[in-house]
Amino acid sequence: MQKEEQLLERRLTELSRVACYRERITYSDFLNLNELNILHSLPKDTLFTKYLLFGGYESAERQLVAFLPDALSLRAGGEDRNKLFQDAISVLRITPLHGKFSEELSHRDYLGAILNLGIERSKIGDVVMDKNQAYVFTSPRMKDFLLDNLGRIRHTAVMVQEEELHGFSYSPRFEEIRGTVASVRLDSLLSLAFSSSRSKLSPLIEAGKVFVNGKLVSSNGYQPKEGDRVSVRGMGKFQYVEAVGTTKKGRISVLVHKYV
Repeated sequence: MQKEEQLLERRLTELSRVACYRERITYSDFLNLNELNILHSLPKDTLFTKYLLFGGYESAERQLVAFLPDALSLRAGGEDRNKLFQDAISVLRITPLHGKFSEELSHRDYLGAILNLGIERSKIGDVVMDKNQAYVFTSPRMKDFLLDNLGRIRHTAVMVQEEELHGFSYSPRFEEIRGTVASVRLDSLLSLAFSSSRSKLSPLIEAGKVFVNGKLVSSNGYQPKEGDRVSVRGMGKFQYVEAVGTTKKGRISVLVHKYV
């Protein structure tokens, strides 16, 4: 096991211990897919408490962990996650100051401008695009710094405003893809979602680049369940929505939503 993984395991365990013995919620930084997989892979007896994950909106890729003391974990299942995480996640909306003269900015442009300010990647969650603006999820400690210092992205002057996390809603845009597969296997769904052959995409699974609901999956024959979200590092993500029937030749008709 690499040193970075060991340090993360210790950090997560310590946060869980503090939540248990001090009877208060503790939060991690934003975890990427590999780090979320480490969390999911921890032996059950390693942590002292239960936990919840959230990244600011329902299908967020980068997420925080909230370790819950026993008194809260009993009722946390019905809690509004926006409310539960409102002290740990801030939402900032970034818009061009002069829309008429602004450049067409990409996700890389927004993220690059933020990181160029010297902010650690773990303090920033997803950066999501919404037409001519973007939302960034960050730690409250970074909020004021970004409000004061993020004024330009490439050659475009921008305005940064805080949004209330409680009640905030964001639905990523997706492309609806329908097709047929011999069986609902991970490699078959990858082939359908990314319009490529199974032989070209299977090595991504074997190389540890494919995650289902944040958990690393290394088997081509893994069978996702309806509603599962599949993330492929460097390529994107999609949701396996449902199997909608069987063709006369015995193939299964499926529906996936590929996020764009």
